[in-house]
Amino acid sequence: MKTIVLVLLSLVAALLTGARFGLLNGQRPGDLGVTNGRLKPPSPTPNSVSSQAPLYPTHPQLGYASIPPLPQRGGSAATSLQVLVEVLQGMPGVTVIERRPDYLYAQAQTRWLRFVDDVEFWVDPASGAIEVRSASRLGRKDFGVNRQRIDAVRAAYLAAPLR
Repeated sequence: MKTIVLVLLSLVAALLTGARFGLLNGQRPGDLGVTNGRLKPPSPTPNSVSSQAPLYPTHPQLGYASIPPLPQRGGSAATSLQVLVEVLQGMPGVTVIERRPDYLYAQAQTRWLRFVDDVEFWVDPASGAIEVRSASRLGRKDFGVNRQRIDAVRAAYLAAPLR
């Protein structure tokens, strides 16, 4: 019994040490961004959400991944994305990486194991909505973390005062 406990403690220590050195970060996908009016499709496993999931009606995670887009605020893409930047900068573990006039990319890192999720927002000029995608880099399940994050972003975004 003592040996099993020592082995488990050693595994936990190795996992936490590896996490601190970035071994659980994963690699940034090379196909992020907008291509032909679309963000990257949802992951084939239950670890992502996307407001564009309905564009892929035969996708195996359509039900799990579907999430509504965000509405524009203040009548412009620039105002909307500025509000989103402020919301994201106020969230622990979230770093805005790229910002363009119609697109925003951020990375969200978990506190203990330092897993990284990729979070994207794109203002669709045809609909005026802000399409969103949030996906885990590693693992097959996210236990609802990406949906919870986007729901928190949505709530803070809609509650934020316009300047």
